[in-house]
Amino acid sequence: MTPPELPAGTAGPTGAVRPSDAEREEALGVLRDGAGSGRLSHDTFLGRMDIVLRATSRGELDAAVAGLPTGGPVERFVLRTVGRISAFGDRLGKAWRTERLPGLSLPQSGAGKLTIGRLPGSGLRLHDPSVSRNHAELRHERDGWMLYDLGSTNGTHVNGRRIAGGVRVRPGDQVRFGNLEFRLAPL
Repeated sequence: MTPPELPAGTAGPTGAVRPSDAEREEALGVLRDGAGSGRLSHDTFLGRMDIVLRATSRGELDAAVAGLPTGGPVERFVLRTVGRISAFGDRLGKAWRTERLPGLSLPQSGAGKLTIGRLPGSGLRLHDPSVSRNHAELRHERDGWMLYDLGSTNGTHVNGRRIAGGVRVRPGDQVRFGNLEFRLAPL
């Protein structure tokens, strides 16, 4: 038999005071800020959030937010703002690097396929040790271009994600073969 739920602010049989909804919400806000600023991993955030939601005492809430700044709303606002400004700088840097990537023109649609690798005879021969001999293949299919990784050692990436098999590509996408990176451009 489970004990009856006590109203917030009343002491239970052990003398511990049950936290109010406002206190739980404040603790959840601290956890959200900690996760948003990179101080908590996703898994840690979820585990601590569960503790806050199940807490039967204010001590459990304090334990859940231990090690995180629990300042007032102004401090949390400042931390969130600094995090957003930092993220903006990262996005701006990424955009700058993307625009400076060398262009790789997509072949005309009648070309069928283009092999990419270090092997002589490749349609696009890349002289870099990070590129496999038969690295990737670009194929024109029914409704556009598909890029296939051919089991390369260092991988084929599209927009920062390693691909397995094929993925649709369009002008403006970033592609990387080993350590060589390009921005796809229309012909």
